[in-house]
Amino acid sequence: MQKIIFATKNAGKTKEISDLLGKRFEIIDLNHLDNLPDIVENGSSFVSNAEIKAEKISQLYPDSFVMAEDAGLSIDALDGRPGIFSARYAGDHDDEANIKKVLTELDGVASEKRTAHFTAAIVLLGLQKEIVATGEVRGRILDHKEGQDGFGYDPIFFSTELGKTFGQASEKEKNSVSHRARALKKLISQI
Repeated sequence: MQKIIFATKNAGKTKEISDLLGKRFEIIDLNHLDNLPDIVENGSSFVSNAEIKAEKISQLYPDSFVMAEDAGLSIDALDGRPGIFSARYAGDHDDEANIKKVLTELDGVASEKRTAHFTAAIVLLGLQKEIVATGEVRGRILDHKEGQDGFGYDPIFFSTELGKTFGQASEKEKNSVSHRARALKKLISQI
């Protein structure tokens, strides 16, 4: 089984990536490693933020496969916000505060104008070249939460493909259409 260091402390992302990759790979996230540096995600895109994370961890583990991902929600009525600031839009990794801020900013915006998409960028280091892949899923933002599953903005993101929010979807359903799954599929095809 091939080991991959996944440059995240987000347990939800780790579980999702592990489920998508299956038993061929063992995913070790940053929660299981010691003496890690602070990583400042100051890139201007999802890809550049993923590269920053991958490169920083790869410097510590140069003989390992290192994968990093950056993802976020872009809402058309908010000119693409929260975008690359999705995880810290209203407070660092505070899902409830982030959802509340988005819903407040969209107050009074008609349902048909609440279109949005999730984007994921995944970078893999450790082969002869850097591999980069992106994925996207479209939907719209509800005016309230529906469902308890998932993480982040999942309870307010209504997937047009699934006909329900990611918060209502089973892991299998979400993984069949998610931005992260689409990016990972492209990444695997390049290996």
